[in-house]
Amino acid sequence: MRACFLFKAENRSFRRSLAERKGFAVNAQTKNISDYQFENTNKWSTKQLVTMALMCAIAALLSFIQIPLIPGVTFLTYDPSLMPAMVCGFAFGPGAGVIVGAVAAVIHGLILGEWVGSLMNICATVFFVLPAALLYRKHRTYGVAIGGLVLSTIVATLGALVTNLTIGVAFWYGTPDAIIPLLLPAVVPFNLAKSALNAVLTIVVYKAVSNLITPEKDQVKGK
Repeated sequence: MRACFLFKAENRSFRRSLAERKGFAVNAQTKNISDYQFENTNKWSTKQLVTMALMCAIAALLSFIQIPLIPGVTFLTYDPSLMPAMVCGFAFGPGAGVIVGAVAAVIHGLILGEWVGSLMNICATVFFVLPAALLYRKHRTYGVAIGGLVLSTIVATLGALVTNLTIGVAFWYGTPDAIIPLLLPAVVPFNLAKSALNAVLTIVVYKAVSNLITPEKDQVKGK
């Protein structure tokens, strides 16, 4: 009888010890898991991706607006589709701005079947968005934004000369003689006016929506 009692007592002690060891192991495992810190490594947040998709749609719609700026030159028409791209470039960085402009250009080209025009519009996006967006990413102030847009206007105009003399000659004009006489009287003033209009629209729109779409740490400083 006494031996049986001792066996039961030892059995209960063994189960209690085993349970304590299991509990310690669980607590240790939980503690080790809690020591890890998990963070989102995605460069772009869901809000940013949704905003970029919306800007792509707006830019694609705006690309169908055709406003002639130079009398007698019907193939040069203005559309404000680069404004949403520049707004995204200011808000999310140059890469986001170029992607928005490029996607809008591809959509426009697919609908109208104008792949050469889409290629030139992608080049125009790069020339216009990159200079200002790169400067603004380093110094997020209103003055830098204005200076960057002035620089972008100049670069986009020079870039238009390059694309017309390369892509345009290769696929549209056939010979440089068809476009060279129009460079100074038409192409240069058109692209200066086009880029200046897009710059003004960018300042107006970005100033209105920047606090809504730009991450708080990157919001514009100054007035």
